[in-house]
Amino acid sequence: MKSLMMLWICVSASAALTACGMFQSSKPAPPKAKPVTEAPKLIGRIASIPADKRFVLIQSYESMTVVAGTILTTRGLEGRTANLLATGESLGQFAAADVQSGLVKVGDAVYSRHVPPPTPPHSDSEHIENE
Repeated sequence: MKSLMMLWICVSASAALTACGMFQSSKPAPPKAKPVTEAPKLIGRIASIPADKRFVLIQSYESMTVVAGTILTTRGLEGRTANLLATGESLGQFAAADVQSGLVKVGDAVYSRHVPPPTPPHSDSEHIENE
C-alpha cells in the first residue's frame, strides 16, 4: 500500500512539473535591423519659384541625378522648411520639384536623404523543382 501511495505521488509530481513547462513562453524574435540611412546631403538651392508656386527650380551644386519621386527637404532662414517631390525633369544644372508642404523662398538650401529600398526577405527554398 505504501509503495502504491509513493508511486501515485511520483506520477502526480512529474505530471505537475510537465504541465508547468507548457506555460513557458518562447523567446522573443530578435529585433529587425533598421535600414542604414545617410545624413541629409546638401544638393543645391532654390533658384526660382514660378508665380503659381506649385513647383520650384533647383540649382544643383554638383552633378545631380535625382530620381523622380524622391523626397527633398528645404531649409531657409527663420527655421522655414518645406518638403519637395522631385519630378525627374532636369536641364543642365537645374531640376524641377513639386512643393508638397511648407514655405519656400529663393535661396533656400535643398537637401536629399538617400534611403535604400527595403530588401525582400530571402526564402530558404529559392528553387522549387516540379516533379
